[in-house]
Amino acid sequence: MPEKITAAVLNAAPGRLELETLLIDEPETNEVRIRVAYAGLCHSDLHEIDGTFETEVPILLGHEAVGIVEKVGATVEQFVPGDRVVTCVSAFCGYCLYCTSGHLTLCVNRHGLSHNRARPRLLNAAGAAVRPTAGLGAFAEAMVVHQNALVAIPASVRLDTASILGCAVTTGIGAVVHGADVRAGSTVAVIGTGGVGIAAIQGARLAGASRVIAVDVVPEKLDAALRFGATDVVDAREGSPVERVIVMTQGGVDYSFEAVGSAATVEQAFAMLVPRGVATVIGMVPGNQPIRIGGAELFLQEKRLQGSFMGSNQFKTDIPRYIALNDQGRLALDEMVTSRVDLADINDGFERLAKGQDIRIVAKVSDEL
Repeated sequence: MPEKITAAVLNAAPGRLELETLLIDEPETNEVRIRVAYAGLCHSDLHEIDGTFETEVPILLGHEAVGIVEKVGATVEQFVPGDRVVTCVSAFCGYCLYCTSGHLTLCVNRHGLSHNRARPRLLNAAGAAVRPTAGLGAFAEAMVVHQNALVAIPASVRLDTASILGCAVTTGIGAVVHGADVRAGSTVAVIGTGGVGIAAIQGARLAGASRVIAVDVVPEKLDAALRFGATDVVDAREGSPVERVIVMTQGGVDYSFEAVGSAATVEQAFAMLVPRGVATVIGMVPGNQPIRIGGAELFLQEKRLQGSFMGSNQFKTDIPRYIALNDQGRLALDEMVTSRVDLADINDGFERLAKGQDIRIVAKVSDEL
């Protein structure tokens, strides 16, 4: 039977999230229903709320969540009721060209897994379908998601901490270890020190980078970057960050990571590379922002500019490894959650996110389970 749940829905964009009662459907054969404990607030959600990226309303945002399995579909064998699980945007089919070659984030069937089903997952009071973002929709008391968008986690990790594993941590660390394949002893710069950037800094430290330079405009976040493993910081308000990085490293860095989502910072990431350096774009750059780079630097200096979606992850194996590293004290995940809000106050959380002073904000959606 469909169940009534409380959810924070975006009904107009730009706009604010509105608490309302929705009906959530039963899981289909390959789906799982989850009682949501915590959900992370991500800039991609904020971009839809403030109109930076176009969206279709009504939509239930939120994709970075942790919860407890309540029900499973008939063909689900990976999970049972009571399991703790984390969600990830990059659901995968397991049989397309990209999945079978190990590039799960590029699965050509991802949209179908998330959206093709016999009935809408969610209905509002008017009987209209509410679209859950990426087939997830975490800003609600419960979710119905495809089993290939979930991974089980142990009880050793705190639920509020676990909520950021499916996006910020996976995206930032994955971009370092999967997307760029950072080598031990190399030099790294990370532009933007929010949740994704801090995760990238920790990933670079784990990879054995000899120098990790954090670039931002918020002094408090630069101080935090040092605590998470940066060896140096650059305040981008105090002159050209490109020039300062080049001077600090006597020529530039081997790898750079753009975690802001701006054409200007992508250009900076590319410009601060040494020959044969690799710049990886993690941030969501709006499509109407052209990126200008020096063509000669591509073929004369063999510099590379690349993207990494969701850290080019293999989250079913990545996330348990990150939890193990956290348990060993080699990753600092608990400290990445710097603010918590209740679901009723989620708009306050997004206002804090827009100010850019927190590393990661999470919403408590249901009482701890």
